[in-house]
Amino acid sequence: MHQSDRAGLLYALAGFCTLSIGDAIITGMAGAWPAPAMAATRYVVGTALLAVLLVRHEGASALRLPRDRLQWLRGVAISCSAVGMFLAVWIMPLAEATTIAFTQPMITAVLAVIFLGERARLSTWIATAVAFGGVFLVLRPNFESAGWGVLLPLVGATGMAVTIIANRKVTGRASILAMQYYMSITAMIFLAAATLAFHFSGLEGFALTPPHWSVLARCALIGLTATLAQWLIFMGTVKAGAGTVAPMTYGQLLMAVALGAIFFGDYPDATAFAGAAVIIGAGLYLWREGRVRAQPGNAPPD
Repeated sequence: MHQSDRAGLLYALAGFCTLSIGDAIITGMAGAWPAPAMAATRYVVGTALLAVLLVRHEGASALRLPRDRLQWLRGVAISCSAVGMFLAVWIMPLAEATTIAFTQPMITAVLAVIFLGERARLSTWIATAVAFGGVFLVLRPNFESAGWGVLLPLVGATGMAVTIIANRKVTGRASILAMQYYMSITAMIFLAAATLAFHFSGLEGFALTPPHWSVLARCALIGLTATLAQWLIFMGTVKAGAGTVAPMTYGQLLMAVALGAIFFGDYPDATAFAGAAVIIGAGLYLWREGRVRAQPGNAPPD
């Protein structure tokens, strides 16, 4: 393995593990403020950081709002993903919510068939069926206590999958930094609007009240850790390639298990571990099949 590959793997592993830090902070904030408001505050911080970097590299004119509808779709999709995971880690253990969210690669592959016209490969359907079998294993002990709310991690995973599909469609339309800024600012705007809409809806738990300063501080910290994580993952991808660093995403799950056990006393049972193993195995199978097909001279195995 080349030195750049090793560095890339370490960067990516650090980035994915850092994502779980934000999820753990969110877990400890259950009910302190409405989830859309927390997510909006997180994106205010992220947008401010990205705006400073964008002005430095491309000038103030780059701060305009995007006119491309797909850029707005990215913002809406990532917003739904964020709110889905915020709510998910409030009603079920962090490790198990994170485990279910790892169905995202399979959902992405299915959406790529539907919206990008990619070939419907047997490996995609096998991985998807197996992964959702793992989801049922993980959901089983939580369904009685959390009800249909246990599906919220799937909302988060689907939102992220739609974001990735939209990312593929807009590749090359702006610099990488501008693309991150566009997604962050559109997410911030959408979440601010959603926060107000839920406030006036009268739904319990969504009334917007003045938050304690610690809530805002923790939301800001989530924004900082998420922005740092995205940068680390980007650096890992640059140094080693997206295909090489992809398995490092499972570092996020290991970190979630550790943080859940240390700070919240959540220890997944044997069934949850079995479900996690099934989902991870399906993801690695799908990743390996993609790597094999990508090698020159290899015919598609399906």
